[in-house]
Order: sequence, then structure tokens, then C-alpha cells
Amino acid sequence: VQLQASGGGSVQAGGSLRLSCACATSGRTFSSYAMGWFRQAPGKERELVAGISWNGGSTYYADSVKGRFTISRDNAKNTVYLEMSSLKPEDTAVYYCAAGRLPTIITMTRAYDYWGQGTQVTVSS
Repeated sequence: VQLQASGGGSVQAGGSLRLSCACATSGRTFSSYAMGWFRQAPGKERELVAGISWNGGSTYYADSVKGRFTISRDNAKNTVYLEMSSLKPEDTAVYYCAAGRLPTIITMTRAYDYWGQGTQVTVSS
């Protein structure tokens, strides 16, 4: 599984960004994987921000982003998205997408098996 995240950038507080993650698979289809977005700020541990089940039927959000971030997926395009709005300086981090082999397990960090490179999100006050 190869994951390529994009869409990061610099925005002012209150602004919005949309992250995308294109997924290339072999042997199993993209739609059979759970997908998630993580972030890691300097000096902090990697944090699961949002997760989505194989068909989009279940989603998970960390309390810190609930109501501001929306995760979605397009299985026809092998892509998962993270819409971020009302951004805060504390959202500044490198954001990573990840795929999990268990299609409905989305809330456990250790359930994610494959990782893409990160994309930087910087929110200024």
C-alpha cells in the first residue's frame, strides 16, 4: 500500500484546508481498508485525528477536532480526504494518512498498518 498525502499549507487562524491522500494498492482494493488521518506536532506524540471505515459508514474524530474536521473517502478514486475548518494555531502539525487492514476498526492507533509521508499544516494566529 502506497499513500501520498497532499494539500497542506499555511493559513491564518479561522481558515480552512482540504487534505487529500491518494492510495495505491495491490492484491486488495482500496475499499477494503479503513483509513485515518494522524498528526504530529513538534515534541508531541503522533495523534489519531480522524478515521473512516471501508465504506464510510463509520467515522471517528478526536475531541480536539470534532465539529471542525470532516473525513471522507471516494473509493472510486482511491482517495481519502480531510476537510479542516475553523483552524487553530494548535492544529499546526505534520499530517499523515494511514490505512488499516481491518476495515471497520478506526479508533485504535495500532490498527493502522500503512503510512504515507506527511504534509505540513501551519496555522498562524
